[in-house]
Amino acid sequence: MIKPDVYHSLGLSDEEYKNILRILKREPTPTELAMFSVEWSEHCGYLCSRKWLKLLPKTGKYKTLIGEDSGGIIIDDLAIVFKMESHNHPSQVEPKQGAATGVGGIIRDIFTAGARPIALLDSLRFGPLSQAYNRYLLAGVVDGIQFYGNCVGVPTVGGEIYFDESYSGNCLVNAMCIGIAKKNELSQARAFGIGNSIMYVGSSTGRDGIGGCSILASNEFKEGEEKRPTVQIGDPFTEKCLIEATLEAINTGYVVGIKDMGAAGLTCCTSEMASAGNSGMDVEIQAVPRREENMEPWEVMMSESQERMLVCVKNGKERQVREIFLKWGLNASVIGHVTDDGLVTIRDNGKVVASIKAHSLTKAPIYDMPSAKPKRLKELNKLRLGRIPKPADYNEVLLKLLRAPSIANKAWVYEQYDHMVQTNTVVLPGSDAAVIRLKGTNKAIAATTDCNSRYCFLNPYRGAEIAVAEAARNLVCSGGRPAAVTDCLNFGNPEKPESFWYFKNCVEGIRDACKSFKVAVVSGNVSFYNESPKSAINPTPAIGMIGILNDANKACSQNFKQDGDVIILLGRCGEELGASEYLKEIHHLTRGDAPKLDLKLEKAVQDTTLEAIEKGLVNSAHDCSEGGLAVALAECCISNEANMVGAVINNLNYDIREDALLFGESQSRIILSCNSRSVKEIDKIAKRNKAPYRIIGLTGGIEFRILSGKKELINLRLENLSKEWRGSLPAK
Repeated sequence: MIKPDVYHSLGLSDEEYKNILRILKREPTPTELAMFSVEWSEHCGYLCSRKWLKLLPKTGKYKTLIGEDSGGIIIDDLAIVFKMESHNHPSQVEPKQGAATGVGGIIRDIFTAGARPIALLDSLRFGPLSQAYNRYLLAGVVDGIQFYGNCVGVPTVGGEIYFDESYSGNCLVNAMCIGIAKKNELSQARAFGIGNSIMYVGSSTGRDGIGGCSILASNEFKEGEEKRPTVQIGDPFTEKCLIEATLEAINTGYVVGIKDMGAAGLTCCTSEMASAGNSGMDVEIQAVPRREENMEPWEVMMSESQERMLVCVKNGKERQVREIFLKWGLNASVIGHVTDDGLVTIRDNGKVVASIKAHSLTKAPIYDMPSAKPKRLKELNKLRLGRIPKPADYNEVLLKLLRAPSIANKAWVYEQYDHMVQTNTVVLPGSDAAVIRLKGTNKAIAATTDCNSRYCFLNPYRGAEIAVAEAARNLVCSGGRPAAVTDCLNFGNPEKPESFWYFKNCVEGIRDACKSFKVAVVSGNVSFYNESPKSAINPTPAIGMIGILNDANKACSQNFKQDGDVIILLGRCGEELGASEYLKEIHHLTRGDAPKLDLKLEKAVQDTTLEAIEKGLVNSAHDCSEGGLAVALAECCISNEANMVGAVINNLNYDIREDALLFGESQSRIILSCNSRSVKEIDKIAKRNKAPYRIIGLTGGIEFRILSGKKELINLRLENLSKEWRGSLPAK
């Protein structure tokens, strides 16, 4: 008889174990118990989140591809496939390997769909760099990303990094990958066709990663726990071979279905492929290639060793498929066949060690979790501006904000990544969004990841809306038309009502913003239990969004290009300091409300920017986000170190506090620069779209100056701005 402490150690509750007994009508074998534990874990089964994820829109401007391990859209005869996924807990335990295998896993989700991976982005969160362990995590995660991405030959072209106390004890590592394929060459993660073979391909199986999804990723960190054995080890050189072999095998037409052995390993592939194909599967695990001796059947089924996949192959075509993988130096073994009984049957030397209906494994319980608004928010949302002292020296405030780790230049990070491999990158890391050329066409993809978790902490619904709006704004500033979304929803323990309240409100915010922009959510990931003994992380619904440029030559970047250009501000400046970087860095407060968001105004500003860029009227475009208008303008001046261009801003006559004018984070604002001959046409476009429009200054010189009336608020040399912005993020 299986004792409660056994199934509890695998993450199963008493009620879930009773449910397993009802399904099987008997006690489970050790292998069956292990299989249920991983498939019914929060990480794989989405027990708490599935009900709410149904709210997210699945249709948008483009035809969508949804229902596989990754999603995408159709552009002409091309499929653009993309997804973002978390590897938070492994990265907190072993940062280099945790981040590396996160990159490897998301790449596999793309090429198992039949798409060639062409770009990576990362959304990262760490605790303050004043703490040595957070610096260790940052260095290790960056090392893991560059190690895997550079070796596998997929460029890392963009992303974001934020720092906040809430991530001490639980960093976030969210990886996004984009791939392209001919729309008629895509593959599916399903097994069907009685008698078709099931092949195991890729690396050998070991004990690394056992319990990663059920034990590590579906529980919060406790004081003093050591979870290093549950972290997988990756090999990017094997993955590079696996990419080429897989795409070659798919192109033969002999592959019926294929799936990555990621979380839950062989259990996930056998059960989910059979369930998706409304079929069964009979597997002999002694045929599974191994690199360790005396592995128990349940260990083989739970292992999360990297660079492995399961392939359903047409009967009689096994030799041709095997030869392709062997040519690339990879394992390729027939381990079973498709059946019509709906069962996942696992054998060990012919002896049945598991026999479970595939649908029973994949249809994990759905829980409607209780939620409650945190009581502390009522007080935290109060912000009396009259009690916030105005700075005596705005120059020093600007320099301090430029030094702030969440705003400071991230070149130390992205210069470690090979962002030019495959030679598709049009706009390099460091601008509002990356732009990647679609070879063989005139088109390009713009891509970004965005989320301000402080907004989400103080107002989760609006914070999530802003994450979507800012992602779209960043794409627009690069010349891309927002097309579709993937998300990575990072939250605390869903069993705690306050954490689940944050989750629900963020999902609703994403839903409404995506509907407003007419973009579908085509893929994504939920990561719960992001807590340390001190606290939960700030709610962090990271948004990955892609946009389409019909003409890659029209791509735009944020930096001022030349002296004498006119500087235009689209949007409105409000007296909003709540949740701002200024309030946090200068006054050490996390209070107030997230900035207001008017989605009609947002659309007007974005439509104006897009039309102006597509007509060739704009030399630069940059959105205003963390740090407000002054920081955004400074970045326009100094972001291209080889050609820094100064600016004089002399038309900011808004009737609001000076610190709110300079550093407030009002939404829906974009800074444009253009030749004086283009001003009249941009003015017409803005009026037609009903977008607020104001000429605020001119580019030129070696200084950055802001005047309000006759008062000079900012006067700094570009070399000083650049030194502070570029020199603050530690390289170790």
